[in-house]
Amino acid sequence: MEFIDYYKILELDKSAIQADIKKAYRKLARKYHPDLNPNDKSAQAKFQQINEANEVLSDPEKRKKYDKHGKDWEHAEQFEHAQRQQQQQTRRGFGGGRQQSYSGNFDNDTFSDFFEQMFGGGARSRGTGRSPQYKGQDFNAELQLNLSDVYSSKKHTLTVNRKNIRITIPAGVENGQTIKIKGHGGQGIQGGPNGDLLITFNIVNDTKFKREKENLYTTVEVDFYTALLGGEITVDTFTGKVKLNVKPETQPGTQIKLKGKGFPKYKKEGQFGDLYITYQIKMPTNLTPREQELFKELQKLRS
Repeated sequence: MEFIDYYKILELDKSAIQADIKKAYRKLARKYHPDLNPNDKSAQAKFQQINEANEVLSDPEKRKKYDKHGKDWEHAEQFEHAQRQQQQQTRRGFGGGRQQSYSGNFDNDTFSDFFEQMFGGGARSRGTGRSPQYKGQDFNAELQLNLSDVYSSKKHTLTVNRKNIRITIPAGVENGQTIKIKGHGGQGIQGGPNGDLLITFNIVNDTKFKREKENLYTTVEVDFYTALLGGEITVDTFTGKVKLNVKPETQPGTQIKLKGKGFPKYKKEGQFGDLYITYQIKMPTNLTPREQELFKELQKLRS
């Protein structure tokens, strides 16, 4: 397996902190995203490498293993477990024959040779006659979508580990939510199950609505005269415009609820939250002398 320098891919050095990694990943992922580079295979390959590098370096535990074991970092746990077993067997004189003990630091080539000796080339676990099986590494990915993109369920193609995976993203997924795609992580070892793909969503609000779970919130301007005397106005919802009747003497800050006009409930087909509208009263300006006179008369009547 050829060594891939994840730091070089993200244009970083080994002293980079997590904030540097996140910033570099977002910059490069945006630059090489397949949606912005259609039919560009080199950009798609670069995008996949960027995701792979971020998946490892953004996870402190994986980064530690990568820094120590290089291209064999995914098998670090199995290696270290085998190393401990080998050392225990050496101390106990297990098997009666000549035992080998391994300790100290391993470079990439030494580690690969040792791992091959322990798990490859027909190695068998003692007493079972079968090779030990291990689940593959879980992959982590971040997917950025607009709020308007997750109002309805949509299919999306992800490139993970040089493979295109087509998934359906359920309507109503939330910012920061992580979903698991079973079996789409790293390949299992010695016939073990594949790891899983964990996708964390970064939802960018590209609308004028504020979202809180399945409910939406917005502010609508109502002119002074309509608020005072009542009337009909047209307001925007997430899916289009609707007409509303404003009651006479509506006060600033009045909030109304449009039932079922909110956001889809996650994995609850056909169920929606509510839309809450707060009225903001727009006062008249640039009054004519006649208007000022009429308002003064009204003031006298009220007093």
